[in-house]
Amino acid sequence: MDTPHEMMLTPYVEKTPNSDEYGALTNTEQQPSKRRKKKSIVWEHFTIENVSAGCRRAYCKQCKQSFAYSTGSKVAGTSHLKRHIAKGICAALLRNQDKSHLTPSTPASKGSDPPKRRYRSPNSSYIMFDQERCCQEFTRMVIMHDYQPHMVENTGFVSFVQNIQPRFNVRDFNHFQGDCIGTYLAEKQNVIKLIEGIPGRICLSLDMWTSSKTVAYAVITGHFVDSDWKLHRRILSVVMEPYPDSDTALSHAVSECLSDWNLEGKLFSLTFDHHATESALGNLRPLLAIKNSHILNGQFLVSKCIARTLSSIANDVLTAGSVIVKKIRDCVKNVKLSESNEAKFLELKEQLQVPTERSLCLDDLTQWNTTYFMLIAALELKEVFSCLDNSDPDYKEVPTRDDWMQIETLCTCLKVLFDAASILSTISNPTVITFFHEVWRIHLELARALASEDPFTCSLSQMMQEKINKYWKDCGLILAAAVVMDPRFKMKLVEFSFNKLYGDEAPAYIKIVDDGIHELFHEYVTLPLPLTPTYADEGNVGSNVKSEGLQSESLLSDNGLTDFDVFIMETSSQQMKSELDQYLAESLLPRVQDFDLLGWWKQNKMKYPTLSTMARDILSIPVCTLPPESIFDMEMKEMDSYRSSLRPATVEAIICTRDWIQSDFAEVSDALVKMEY
Repeated sequence: MDTPHEMMLTPYVEKTPNSDEYGALTNTEQQPSKRRKKKSIVWEHFTIENVSAGCRRAYCKQCKQSFAYSTGSKVAGTSHLKRHIAKGICAALLRNQDKSHLTPSTPASKGSDPPKRRYRSPNSSYIMFDQERCCQEFTRMVIMHDYQPHMVENTGFVSFVQNIQPRFNVRDFNHFQGDCIGTYLAEKQNVIKLIEGIPGRICLSLDMWTSSKTVAYAVITGHFVDSDWKLHRRILSVVMEPYPDSDTALSHAVSECLSDWNLEGKLFSLTFDHHATESALGNLRPLLAIKNSHILNGQFLVSKCIARTLSSIANDVLTAGSVIVKKIRDCVKNVKLSESNEAKFLELKEQLQVPTERSLCLDDLTQWNTTYFMLIAALELKEVFSCLDNSDPDYKEVPTRDDWMQIETLCTCLKVLFDAASILSTISNPTVITFFHEVWRIHLELARALASEDPFTCSLSQMMQEKINKYWKDCGLILAAAVVMDPRFKMKLVEFSFNKLYGDEAPAYIKIVDDGIHELFHEYVTLPLPLTPTYADEGNVGSNVKSEGLQSESLLSDNGLTDFDVFIMETSSQQMKSELDQYLAESLLPRVQDFDLLGWWKQNKMKYPTLSTMARDILSIPVCTLPPESIFDMEMKEMDSYRSSLRPATVEAIICTRDWIQSDFAEVSDALVKMEY
């Protein structure tokens, strides 16, 4: 009998039960032309050989071990063959792998990428192994989850990946930085298309991050309304500033961003929270698209972030009550850091039937809202703390009645701030109008608190009011201008609130807002006509006319009508101004809870073509420079030491790309939720 290696080698043919040729394929010698090509990866490591009539076995090319394959019409499949090569059973294969290009630490791994391989699971279709695709997805994963890029060189990580997929060539850190830049540039094209399609201007917010290396990073975010009247927010640039305290730092960072994104002449407003001298503000004003940047007292340069302002006030409140806050913190520690004490505390709570669902929690000193949560929970559980004094001899720092009164005052002050700040952390895109109401509400709350007979309450309220007044002085007029663009309020709410706030001086401030709105509207009237008509605002009417086969397409093109555009601009100025006056003269809309302001302007853009364009820009103005997760931060944002060690281009690529990917996910999620309704 011939040895197995002397027998004829026949290709493997998979049987397909539904195939008309099933019977013929069992006789491979009679139907050689109908044999299908083997697709499983195991056939790179095995050959099939006939050992007797109707019996074939699979032989490992490395160790020559044989395995059952088919007997008559029964085929054993390939699972046991895969286990032999994939799970390290074949010793010869493992020895060869140690010397092959599959180990990335060897010089051979620096050559060409391994060929693409096909894998399949028993119940799935073929999957092509793609080195480049794996690298792209790995890069996105690191960016999305904020992992450290140097993980690609960690021995443990490399070993882990090689055990999962030996053919995946993990690139070194330098190559990975290139992958980050490549992913950034690819995602940037999508954002460029989005920004190029906006009909109006863009507003920027700038948050300056400090670092341990004395350089700062200006994180610049764009805010804009698209052609479908949806408000968007995207981080556009991260600019390293070696001298952040200089008068040119802000203007340099903004100029770099505008140049990089081709936004020169399109900047409507800038919101920042960085001490700026008059010289620094003078460098910023020429970057605005507004001809007269001193309209509304120059408040298109919003120099105060509302979140930073609220955090600063909260810090002052907690500092004023630092002694009693520490006392309550120690009481909470006594309960939370001992299992027996906590069990005793919960037992007392149950016995006293305290009507609260709150639980004790220790605060995080970097986030002032956690201290508020700690104080309010302790206040609602003060009866339990009082009884704990009698049952626990080690519990000595018992708050007195006066202590609890001070805690109540602190919680009342912090609640006013917390309610306002929570809007920033819970609403995806809070508008300028929202914070006109909030700042005004804080004013009224503090005015009532100042009438209190309690000295501690009065001193806290006075301290808070000073900072709120400063914020209102710097930003109140631009907030009021946004309120005018709300058909539920218009100038009426401005007049009402200013009379409450300014008393006899109110008419002067009301006139500043009214004059500023009219002067700004006049600027929009004098813009080139294609920006103001409805058909050019959305950029799709011309295509609709053409698609319908009408003959009026020439009326939308420049067929000798340039002079007509000039004539319209020269003769209709007074008529266009009345568009604003007509809007202000009309009755206010009912105040409904879920009013879609941008949706209303979208529906009325034909009635107010110029005013709607102006409203689009005003309603894009951000009041905050911080992302939702940083609203309650007590300190300035700091670039960690690891990121500071990376190249500035890599830092920008990682921060921007992460924001863009998350924004895309959020928009898709919102769209799916709306579809469900």
